[in-house]
Amino acid sequence: MSELSHVDGEGRARMVDVSAKSDTTRIAVAGGELLTTAEVVALVRADDMPKADVLSTARIAGIAGAKKTSELIPLCHQLALSSVQVEFGFTEDTITIEATAKTKGPTGVEMEALTAVAVAGLTLHDMVKAVDPAATLNGVRLLTKEGGKQGHWVRPAAGHVHEVSAATESAAHASEAATESAADSTSHVSEGTANNAAPEPVSNTYSAVVVVASTGAAAGTRIDTTGPVLTEWLAGLGFSVRGPLVYADADITVGLADALRLEPSLVISTGGTGASPTDATPEATLAVLTRELPGVAEAIRQRGTAKFPLAALSRGVAGLAGRSVVVNLPGSPGGVKDGMAVLEPLLDHLLAQVAGGGSHDNN
Repeated sequence: MSELSHVDGEGRARMVDVSAKSDTTRIAVAGGELLTTAEVVALVRADDMPKADVLSTARIAGIAGAKKTSELIPLCHQLALSSVQVEFGFTEDTITIEATAKTKGPTGVEMEALTAVAVAGLTLHDMVKAVDPAATLNGVRLLTKEGGKQGHWVRPAAGHVHEVSAATESAAHASEAATESAADSTSHVSEGTANNAAPEPVSNTYSAVVVVASTGAAAGTRIDTTGPVLTEWLAGLGFSVRGPLVYADADITVGLADALRLEPSLVISTGGTGASPTDATPEATLAVLTRELPGVAEAIRQRGTAKFPLAALSRGVAGLAGRSVVVNLPGSPGGVKDGMAVLEPLLDHLLAQVAGGGSHDNN
């Protein structure tokens, strides 16, 4: 068994001596979610809660929490944080939280990112408890980290995730809940895949980011349903998933940059692919692509057009941004379903090629 770094030879807690380690750029991304009611989600998105400015308050609290990590967790080192970002997303009954912490130094910044999520989530709970005292903070977990001896790390496949609820459930209960959740997700997303068969997991652990281009969803005037469907589907295939990240159409360039900053294996966007003057996703995507995959985009269009002629108006593109595969899907549930059906049999082979592992023999 590996030696526990925070315990000395006599079993006593210690702070690890990192003075011999070299300084490297360290980045960590953590996530979590506040499970509440659809009413609360609508009120928060409309900035109409009794305690006003909920998200701004929670964001500031998360950043402050990251700065205080070494005071809250006894064996953590004091770090000179260069950046802390806290972002929120929404599903029908959930407020998602994602925190990114950066530093340059001899030790990692994972605990700072996790603390930011936890404190932001607890602040959200405090702000909404008057309307929903039963709200629950769930799934505080590390998503990715960068730097140091281990280099790039992404959270393992969904079936192996041990979700940790917010200091209210034991590790055993959290692990059991995560396993049941992964099984439920696989059962649910299989209904939307080709032939209604359960999806085959990809051959390796890959990371994915889902980006939603929707001015209405970003403003809180409509609820996006495409992003959560894609997130569940990818998790069921074994991906470590960030998102959905929701951006206004005018901000999709920023959204794609955010999605690509940790060089994920796959980025799937929805929305902004039509002919409206505000639809800018294809142009923003082409600006970051190093190579196009025109056959993938055309296959998605053809599948949609076979059932709905107006699907031909989608201008979505697909290609490679370095070693990240980027695919645009329309912002409709039907368009996303068509995209999933086209992509599922291609992803394992495509990602293996992009990663330099050659093709997989499926015969």
